[in-house]
Amino acid sequence: MNRGRARIGSWVAVIAACALCLPAVAEASRRDRSLEGRLMEHIKVLASDDFEGREPGTEGEARTLRYLGREWFDIGLVSGTNDPGNEWFAPVTLVERVPAASTAQFKRSGRRLTLSPDEALMLTSGNRSLVRDAPVLFVGTLESDLPGRSELAGRVALLLDGGRDDSERQNALLAEGASAVLTVLDGDRTLQNVAARRQRSGYALAQDATGGDLEGFVTSKGMDRLLRGSGTSLESLEEAVGKPQFAPHLLGMTASLEATTQETTIRTHNLIGKLPGRRPGSGAVLFVSHWDHFGVCSAPPAEDTVCNGAIDNASGVAALTEIARRLVRGQRPDRDIYFLATTAEELGFLGAHAFAEDPPLPLNQIVAAFNIDSNAIAPRGTPLAIVGRGMTGLDEQIAVVARRERRRIVESDAANAYVKRQDGWALLQHDIPAVLVSSAYGDISRMEAFFENDYHRPSDDVKHRIELGGAAEDVAFHVALARWFGDVRRVPSPGG
Repeated sequence: MNRGRARIGSWVAVIAACALCLPAVAEASRRDRSLEGRLMEHIKVLASDDFEGREPGTEGEARTLRYLGREWFDIGLVSGTNDPGNEWFAPVTLVERVPAASTAQFKRSGRRLTLSPDEALMLTSGNRSLVRDAPVLFVGTLESDLPGRSELAGRVALLLDGGRDDSERQNALLAEGASAVLTVLDGDRTLQNVAARRQRSGYALAQDATGGDLEGFVTSKGMDRLLRGSGTSLESLEEAVGKPQFAPHLLGMTASLEATTQETTIRTHNLIGKLPGRRPGSGAVLFVSHWDHFGVCSAPPAEDTVCNGAIDNASGVAALTEIARRLVRGQRPDRDIYFLATTAEELGFLGAHAFAEDPPLPLNQIVAAFNIDSNAIAPRGTPLAIVGRGMTGLDEQIAVVARRERRRIVESDAANAYVKRQDGWALLQHDIPAVLVSSAYGDISRMEAFFENDYHRPSDDVKHRIELGGAAEDVAFHVALARWFGDVRRVPSPGG
């Protein structure tokens, strides 16, 4: 009887304790729902047709930056550019390059032969690339070892397609010193296939070198015409590749190849805000999210012509804004907290590269950088994943914060498949410790479904489902990351 009363008493105590907890739980739930609402408000504005898909250098950019700049100013951030002439907005100048002219001429035994546009296509990543009278070195399909620099230097590497639709072999040959790479389309690919994929606009920072790699493609018919009368045929070259004694060898001909592009200058901007820390000079924490998307990406008779980029990446800059709001309202961290909304991520992380090449603070003062991209995917309760796991020294301390915040991190490197597809990769290339921590990758199948369906399409808009439960939880987690890495007692200053 006494034992029963004791048990009843303990249950009463538990119930009473839970009753006391209910208002706090309800308040936390309301707070998260309110946060989800604010995130959705930002997304609806930024991903509306009025913003025209947020393409760099357009009126859509101007509206985007005016909206974000006003929000950040009202929240209480200050300009992070450290440039009185360009407060808040850091100029980034891009060049757009569209393939223009293409020429492929060859000489063998004193005889000159020019391939027609139906037989050859030359492309450059720069303004103009030219090779004159360079010996042609046949390298096969490159299934064996890569020829050395001494073999490739000053020569055009002739590569068989071999049914492989890739660019790794061509890049490897160029990196090893080949003057140009000419790929023979002896598989299923046609010159029309290559042109459809490769004759698109390319983009670069204006300060980058104007030169570029020279890469070409030639049809089987064109290659047979080049070899006619030489005692060698394309068929015999293909047969030689399969023999154990095959080695790269000169074909007794030279090539003069040229490709040019037409350039357009695009003037765009990064947006940089800052929450000054209590201990200036103790380093900084950087939060990054790209504001840009593809603008008007299709034409009538398509019903939807705008790539609005609701998930990619209106959701990211919305989260960036709400992280700033929460940090401003609390106690200031020791360190400065920088907020960077980058331009031209979709064009090759060019805004992130521009920031790193002309930063508002020494890069070695950034103790941690956290990228936020396409985070409106996972429901509440989804675990976190780290894109860039094992690539910086941040993982262990992120795990500590996760335990404190009762968030689980998946023990998998699956998310690293996406590490080269986000701004954090550009920052890593400049030795900035950068990761992307997100529930959007906590269940990798959800991210894969997004890439297969709405990614970079007009359907990535607010008419489709936007899941903000996980995004709201991730905002709270990034606030915790800011406070942890912004604390000089927990994370020593660089060089300290």
